[in-house]
Amino acid sequence: MTDEPPTASSAAPQGQPQYRPPDPEKGLRGSISATLVLEALTVLLAIPVAKNTGAGTGTLGVIAIVVLALLMIAACGYVRKPWHPWAVAGLQVFTIAGWAISAPLGVVGIVFGVVFAFIFWFGYEYRRRARLGLLPGQTPVDRPGTSAADGDR
Repeated sequence: MTDEPPTASSAAPQGQPQYRPPDPEKGLRGSISATLVLEALTVLLAIPVAKNTGAGTGTLGVIAIVVLALLMIAACGYVRKPWHPWAVAGLQVFTIAGWAISAPLGVVGIVFGVVFAFIFWFGYEYRRRARLGLLPGQTPVDRPGTSAADGDR
């Protein structure tokens, strides 16, 4: 017997899953992935609209719409990467540029761009509050110019 604390690899019996610490941003990543899938479906639903409005959309326009939707679905696998906000922003730019194919596609890009702006702002605000210790369940952090006695007034 040794006095060393058990490590993650030795603590779990063979065949048992190892313990992973909780990840508070998992829900945020899930929201981003779900929104990307919803946007991909909405973009695909723009195909009949694009074909039947205005001068109609040709084969290349339909292929561009399908490729854009596939890229959105593929982007769901990369939401853990630190560069994923830039990839999502790039997809929004391409969706808004889809206005050249069909105006409703550009409108979809603007609407989902606003949705993603809110999601990324929520993530920023969560990280800011976590850093300051303002989340429920966290112990308050003394900020400069305040003291623990100020809360008793």
